[in-house]
Amino acid sequence: MERRRFTREFKLEAVRLIKERGVSYAQASQDLGVHQSQLRSWVKALADDRQHAFPGQGRMKPEQLDFKGDARTSGERRRREGGNIFGDQIKVGIAISFFVKKHGTTGCRVSYQAVRDHAKLDEKVDFLREGRIESRQFLELKTDVSGNWIPIAESNFSTFIPIASKETKAVKIAAQERAVFKLYSLGVSTNRDAWLYDFNKSTLEAKMKFFIREYDKLPRDASEFPTVIKWSRNLKRRLAHNLKEPYISKQIVRANYRPFVPRWFYQSQLFIDESGSADEMFPTGCRNTSICFSDVGSRTDYCLLAVGGLADLHFGAAVDAYQQVSRYRFINGERIDNITDWALDQFRAHYEKHEGAKRAITKDAIFYYVYGVLHDPIYGEKYAMNLKREFPRIPFYADFWKWADWGEKLMALHITYETVEPWPLARVDTPDDKSRKAELALKVMLRADKKVGNIQLDSETQLTGVPPEAWTYKLGNRSALEWILDQYKEKTLKDPTIREKFNTYRFADHKEKVIDLLKRITRLSVETMKIVEEMKLIKR
Repeated sequence: MERRRFTREFKLEAVRLIKERGVSYAQASQDLGVHQSQLRSWVKALADDRQHAFPGQGRMKPEQLDFKGDARTSGERRRREGGNIFGDQIKVGIAISFFVKKHGTTGCRVSYQAVRDHAKLDEKVDFLREGRIESRQFLELKTDVSGNWIPIAESNFSTFIPIASKETKAVKIAAQERAVFKLYSLGVSTNRDAWLYDFNKSTLEAKMKFFIREYDKLPRDASEFPTVIKWSRNLKRRLAHNLKEPYISKQIVRANYRPFVPRWFYQSQLFIDESGSADEMFPTGCRNTSICFSDVGSRTDYCLLAVGGLADLHFGAAVDAYQQVSRYRFINGERIDNITDWALDQFRAHYEKHEGAKRAITKDAIFYYVYGVLHDPIYGEKYAMNLKREFPRIPFYADFWKWADWGEKLMALHITYETVEPWPLARVDTPDDKSRKAELALKVMLRADKKVGNIQLDSETQLTGVPPEAWTYKLGNRSALEWILDQYKEKTLKDPTIREKFNTYRFADHKEKVIDLLKRITRLSVETMKIVEEMKLIKR
């Protein structure tokens, strides 16, 4: 029997699945069709020598010309990317790679040449034409300690304290912890959002009762799965194990589906595909606060927000994942500090080494300090590439309490956004006589004109007087206000069963609530950006 061969890319992806996504060896073995011992050897090989792991046969000499032009970036990074070599007809950055393989040798040597920052299209075309491969001045790349090939991340980032790590999460002995937070987790991945989330609590209850009835109709050895409900690999596996769950009304809780747009959520052990550590952070009936932030490899702009409950896996963008670190964790109903003693010792050793310290540093203060630092615009810009490659790390700024106080103000503002004083936006109602005479529903618009500071809700109502700075408070690629406008739109439901039986959402039912929310989030955005602007002026 011919021995099965795997590419380097396959091996790297298998290791990422285990080390970065937290998939068990047993599960990865079953999903990939690779024996557990083989997976363990790949993980060890990469840990021992990342640069030379999985070399294959022969020596590879890749040569890459980088034309940049990634339009999915923003700010200064977008300006550095310059024009796209294809005339801005596509959004991704472009590079040309040449792979030369020489037999009889091993290892890999990577050569790299990039067009200068801010280059326009014509300059990039000239760069392509300027010489043959053998005459170009390539830079030979070698990986840094983090496994990065191209030196675009800030090297001092590694000297800061990690906010969380796989090692600290895994250790059983507190003395071995080496991160600010013990537990972290991806947001909840339902694989059936349309079923498990809803703006209306009664509609969610009806959907879940229907879903459970249909699920219970199938025998454990079912080979065909009716599309009347949404199936997934995990749910089919649970059915095969004869797992059942009755409808439980107290499992309907509030969850953070998108920034400042909570929904009712059915917190189920059975019907959620991947719940992460939700039961340890937010067990039913327990209060907690967490910081939600962009996961490694996010393609959209960084998203950061404190929330008072569960957050969805795609909290800040449908194409990216989001992590949470909570103030506390729960074991068998007992509330335990999620900020490690090691972190408290580190902060106290740094800031309280002189007598007469301003205040005694507490774990609450560290929680606020972390939130404040992560909002620092200078930190965010300087370490933007680091934050795409690893979890945040926290520096020791000169004035601990200034940043902790800022973090506390921001957290209070963001957690209690529904009670923030409304901004005095003016409401203008112009009757839509044509729709009313025809007895038609008003046309839902929910769009903004940022230049004039207007928000058009529907064909009758608009809000005016939105201050320009309100649009600058962004979470990912959208401002806080734009998240609300996007999420409350009436959209065509993709699931045929929900479209037929549970299509109850109408913007008109939520209009007054949305108007109130927009006023409060306007205030929140202005106050947030006021603090962020103050941060730019302080010594670090």
